[in-house]
Amino acid sequence: MNEEIRPANAADVPRVKEVTDAAYRPYIERIGVVPVPMEADHAADVAAGRVFVAGDPVVGVLVAKTGHLFLDSIAVHPAARGTGLGRRLLHFVDEHARALGLPEVRPYTNALMWENQRIYPRYGYELVERRVDGPYDRLHYRKVLGPSGGDGEADRN
Repeated sequence: MNEEIRPANAADVPRVKEVTDAAYRPYIERIGVVPVPMEADHAADVAAGRVFVAGDPVVGVLVAKTGHLFLDSIAVHPAARGTGLGRRLLHFVDEHARALGLPEVRPYTNALMWENQRIYPRYGYELVERRVDGPYDRLHYRKVLGPSGGDGEADRN
């Protein structure tokens, strides 16, 4: 799979929602609430230039917000899992942050989304805190960016 990662446009909004919902739906039962990315205003995020997509049709979605680069959401449609798209999206967010002149990327994940707790450290993210925000028990990570290339185990694979 070698689809270009590109900025989303208004025509992508329905598919952004579909991919996000498909990727996060399995967590509803586990965490007991609807994950925040499923309730996001996808149209507003796309209009603000915060959403990037991959595939035709779209099968990968990345939502990033700035200050540091806040990795708000990364979603890969279940049908596209195991293709390396998630790894490509993580590398893309690093390069995007560098292009914006930002020194780090900060994602969080629900404490019950243990898959992410194994993934983020492999890509150079460190756990910085655990914080409860209403019904969400979140683990906050950060990755300090160096020069382009060489970030995390995935770069060696």
